[in-house]
Amino acid sequence: MRDTLGVLLAGGAGERLFPLTRERAKPAVPFAGQYRIIDITLSNCINSGLRKVYIMTQYKALSLNRHIREGWGTTVASELGEFMEILPPMQRVNKSWYQGTADAVYQNIYSIGSEEPKFVLILSGDHIYKMNYGLMMQQHCDSGAAVTLATLPINPDEVSQFGVVEVSRTGEVTGFQEKPKTTDVRSPFNADKVDASMGIYLFNTDVLIPELIADAEDPDSKHDFGHNILPKLLGRYKVQAFNFVDENRKEALYWRDVGTLDAYYEANIDICAVAPTFNLYDRDWPIRTRPTQYPPAKFVFGEMGRTGMAINSVVSPGCVVSGSAVRQSVLSQDVRVNSYSDIDSSLLFQHVNVGRHCRIRRAIIDRDVHIPDGTVIGYDANEDRKRYFVTPSGLTVVTRDGSLYENPVSQEFLQTM
Repeated sequence: MRDTLGVLLAGGAGERLFPLTRERAKPAVPFAGQYRIIDITLSNCINSGLRKVYIMTQYKALSLNRHIREGWGTTVASELGEFMEILPPMQRVNKSWYQGTADAVYQNIYSIGSEEPKFVLILSGDHIYKMNYGLMMQQHCDSGAAVTLATLPINPDEVSQFGVVEVSRTGEVTGFQEKPKTTDVRSPFNADKVDASMGIYLFNTDVLIPELIADAEDPDSKHDFGHNILPKLLGRYKVQAFNFVDENRKEALYWRDVGTLDAYYEANIDICAVAPTFNLYDRDWPIRTRPTQYPPAKFVFGEMGRTGMAINSVVSPGCVVSGSAVRQSVLSQDVRVNSYSDIDSSLLFQHVNVGRHCRIRRAIIDRDVHIPDGTVIGYDANEDRKRYFVTPSGLTVVTRDGSLYENPVSQEFLQTM
C-alpha cells in the first residue's frame, strides 16, 4: 500500500437524509453514538495500511472538515510522508463545482500527480462496512489488472440501486450496467445473486489519468465512474472484480448504504443487538474517531418507577440517564434523560436534553435539541407531522427548529424511499 494513494469522495449532499443533512454533509452525520459515517471508511484505510488519503469535501463541509482535521490528522506520520488531507473544490481546472464522481477526481488531478502514486484507490465516505483494502491490492497485482472493482452479491430485485457487474468465471469483468431497472445478469459463483459494484475502484495511475482527461473533454459525459469511466474501459484494459471479504468475520456479509433515513436508522439500531454483525468491539479491527473529553456515562436513581437504566442500548460518554428507561436506543455524547421518561428504539444525538415524563419511540433527535417535559413523540404520526419531519414508514426526525424550515424534498420523492 506504500505506492497507493487513497481518494475518498465525501462531498455528497445526502438529500435523502434530510433533515439530518440540512446543516452538515452526509459523511459527517453521526453513527453509533460517538462516530461519524466517514469514520468507518477512514478506519478501513488505517487498518489496511493506507496512510496517504485525499478527502474530497464539498457540501456544507464545515463540521466534516473540523472532524477530519482534529480527529484524523494525528493518526498518520507526516514526517514519513503520510497524510489525511482535505481537498475542497478549488476550481483549479475549470469554474464549476464537482459535477460527478469522475469530475471530482479530475479536478484534483494535479494533486494526485504530485504524489506520483503507482495506484489510486477510489473510495466513498458514506457506507458502513469493514474491508481490508490490502487484500484487494494483492489480487490486483497478482492478476495483472489495470483496474479492479470491489463487488458484493445482491438479490436481483435490488439492481436498480447498484452498478451491476458482469463477471466471468475467472473474475474478469466483461460488462457493466449502472443502476438498471432489471437485468438478466447473474453471478457465476451464485446463480441466485447478482454481482454489484461497491463503489470502490483500484486503478493503475497510468490508466486513470488519461481516462479522466478524456472524460473531462467529452461534452456528453455525466463525468461519473459508473456511467462513463468503467464501461469505456471494458475491452481496452483488463478489469478485474474483487469479491468483498468482510472483516466482521460473520457468515452474513455486512455492507450498508445509509443513504436514506430508514436505512440509516436501521443500521444504527443494528448496533444495539446483543451480538451485532457490525462489531464495534473488535480489537483486531478498531473503529477510530475524533477524541472528545467527556466524563463516564452515569445511571442514577433506583426507586420504584424511577430507575435509571438502559437495556440493549449504546450509551456514549457524558450521558446521564436519571430515573428513566432507555431501550434499544443509541445515545451520543452528553445526552441527559430526565426522570420518568421512556426512550424506545430511538437515536439521540449530542447534547440532547429530554425533560421529565417524556415518551419517545422510533425517533431521531438531532443535536442540541431540548425536549420539553411531557412531550410524546413517535406514538401518533399525524400529530408528529404537525411539528416534525416524518418518513413514510413513520420514523420521526426532530431538529432544533422543528418544522420551521420548508422541506426541499418533494413528497413524490419520499414515496420512493
